[in-house]
Amino acid sequence: MKIGVFVCHCGTNIEGTVDTAAVAEAAREFPGVVFATDTMYACSEPGQDEIIEAIKEHKLDGVVVASCTPRMHEPTFRKTLERAGLNRYLFEMANIREHVSWIGRDREANTNKSVDLVRMAAAKLLNNKPLHAKYFDMNKRVMIVGGGVAGIQAALDCADGGLEVILVEKTSSIGGKMAKLDKTFPTVDCSSCILGPRMVDVAQHPNITLYACAEIEEVNGYVGNFSVKVKRKATYVDWDKCTGCGICMEKCPSKKADNPFDEELGKTTAINIPFPQAIPKKAVIDPNFCIKIKRDKCGVCAKVCPSDAIVYDQVDEFVVEEVGAVVAATGFDLVDWTVYGEYGGGQYPDVITSLQYERMLSASGPTEGHIKRPSDGKEPKNVVFIQCVGSRDKSIGRPYCSGFCCMYTAKQAILTKDHCPDSQSYVFYMDIRSPGKMFDEFTRRAQEEYNARYIRGRVSMIYPKGDKLVVRGADTLMGDQVEVDADLVVLAVGAESAHGASDLAKKLRISYDAYGFFMEGHPKLKPVETNTAGVFLAGSCQGPKDIPSSVAQGSAAAAKVLAMFAKDQLESDPAVSVVDIKRCIGCGKCISTCPFGAIKEVDFRGQPKAEVIETICQGCGICTATCPQGAIQLQHFTDNQILAEVNAVCRF
Repeated sequence: MKIGVFVCHCGTNIEGTVDTAAVAEAAREFPGVVFATDTMYACSEPGQDEIIEAIKEHKLDGVVVASCTPRMHEPTFRKTLERAGLNRYLFEMANIREHVSWIGRDREANTNKSVDLVRMAAAKLLNNKPLHAKYFDMNKRVMIVGGGVAGIQAALDCADGGLEVILVEKTSSIGGKMAKLDKTFPTVDCSSCILGPRMVDVAQHPNITLYACAEIEEVNGYVGNFSVKVKRKATYVDWDKCTGCGICMEKCPSKKADNPFDEELGKTTAINIPFPQAIPKKAVIDPNFCIKIKRDKCGVCAKVCPSDAIVYDQVDEFVVEEVGAVVAATGFDLVDWTVYGEYGGGQYPDVITSLQYERMLSASGPTEGHIKRPSDGKEPKNVVFIQCVGSRDKSIGRPYCSGFCCMYTAKQAILTKDHCPDSQSYVFYMDIRSPGKMFDEFTRRAQEEYNARYIRGRVSMIYPKGDKLVVRGADTLMGDQVEVDADLVVLAVGAESAHGASDLAKKLRISYDAYGFFMEGHPKLKPVETNTAGVFLAGSCQGPKDIPSSVAQGSAAAAKVLAMFAKDQLESDPAVSVVDIKRCIGCGKCISTCPFGAIKEVDFRGQPKAEVIETICQGCGICTATCPQGAIQLQHFTDNQILAEVNAVCRF
């Protein structure tokens, strides 16, 4: 094999601490290397043209590029080799930027390490073999998991692109957190007025099938050919008959249930339609509060229902949908703020969350748009907002910024003045983070036009004093202690991953971070893709996002799905595991350890053997490390290839 080596300067990223010319000179002495040079930017168009010319001039059989991470540029250089007529797998990358130049300033040591990494890459390349992809058909249907604003946007974009869409929502209506909001920042326009028409579009779109009150039970298959088992939870109402008239709610005698849509500020009936604009607008019975289901008494809703839609003995149903791609848009939940004992830990009725305050501000909320103290129903005069509750706090394992709290607090301070003109708002904050378009102007408007008093400092405690709450904190700008007598305290509670997100991630076989948010394939180049082909992300399931960002990511995920389905067939990566059937003893260890379910047991002449499903295998190599017989080898990363690298660096 004739190998060519190209050492990249990457401007001064590498050349600043590595003698690239010396690395290229050393590479000329490696076995198989017939050409080596250093170049300014290997990934640029001139740099790629230089590689192609060298392949033709020196009749190279393989190429090593020493530059940055293969995670970013390996596909680029593989395409370069293909344009020159070589197999894409006769290419290796040595990462001398992230692994060398960026972690040390010793130029001599960095140069020596770079030489070793290039030597290893060249040694592996001598053992590489051409690999060829296979092509397979796909099912051009897509499933969206989560019916918040990101899921709605992704569903509509996919459906408008001609795809058949299955939208799965775990609650009885789509809309997510946005449906609970009164107004949106920075335009202070009606949330329902924006979201409502989009929800109706989902209900009326001929290409969208909506499963509300449903959850993902099981996911099998691979990109282009997923088989998803969906559990449709019992609602105890026949939705085909229910007209959403609401008579059952009016007549239901059980009104003891906390209303989850109103963030438990008010009560609701055992049979319920969450809000007037709900899609689908269908009633659901909560079996925990229904007198008929619990004690076999009552039955009023069945008696008054004009369409005979009540079904007390309804059970969960399971539906299997075949799809080619899945978009996860499961949103977020609020951090449990009751862990903050200094804020009352949920004991003071007049200390509420920001989302509860939104429901209080909403005309369709429990107070019909009137701001009232939960304790006595009086209109508050002094309202204190406390920022960063459950955000930027290492003590409860939430060190990240939730991103939108500064903005919705400014919005709520503005709305407070509109609802209660003689009220005074106080905002305790750590820092104001308002980087979006018109965001900083909006926070200044709250301070300058609406006279909201911003106090930079943390609140140390809240305690009752008569019919008021005393908020004690620090003003770090003034260097003094502050106490405010508050009628109502609103906590800007941060975001965390949706409850059950980690379980869904395991079913989808995608990664999630330490906080439960789903991990993207690459933070810059693949923000809506995952490491599992065919599974995409949209909205706050990937990290806290405001509405514009969630909508944008919903459209981005839809664009990725449409691009994938624009092809007639999909291409499989040949760098997958292969079983040597003669060495396999059928122990099944590889089957139990494979995180993607890509290995199955087959019968071979009466003996159990392992077989890899190439289209599912992601090339992680766990099976290779697990197999006691060495019967499974990961193509492009075989034992011989890895040992060649080890021998090269150890110079045996």
